[in-house]
Amino acid sequence: MTESTTRTEEPEFTITPGYGDWLRKELHYSQAVRIGDRVEISGQGGWSEEFEFPESLEEEIVRAFDNVGRTLATAGASWHDVVAMDSFHVPTAPDTIGEDHTRTMVEQMRLRLGDRAPIWTQIGVPALGAPGMRVEIRVTAHLAAKHDQPASA
Repeated sequence: MTESTTRTEEPEFTITPGYGDWLRKELHYSQAVRIGDRVEISGQGGWSEEFEFPESLEEEIVRAFDNVGRTLATAGASWHDVVAMDSFHVPTAPDTIGEDHTRTMVEQMRLRLGDRAPIWTQIGVPALGAPGMRVEIRVTAHLAAKHDQPASA
């Protein structure tokens, strides 16, 4: 084995500016971790800077996607690096997550990911980590393609 295949990379934890500072202080967790070419982010909800949730489910999902993008950026990644996504939903239908959740999620995925189609699991849950929260999105990104490109001057 070569040195590059046997070394271990130290995790680099990052905090999303704004709400991430509060979450780190109050709940003792980081928003993202980067280990080498892999980025994992904690679940992001559709909260505002004041940690408030909109009345509209669609707006909450859009904000959650915005917060995922902000958090990825703090770790040097973007939506175009995403390879896996898990989304957690408080259902709006008795026997499924609800068409309103799925429709808005797919719209946002197409908007932000373009032709890239990561693996995705939707999970229905009875409650999430904050009162009024109805959706949470967690992603994994892989940055190898960026590292394979020549450095720009």
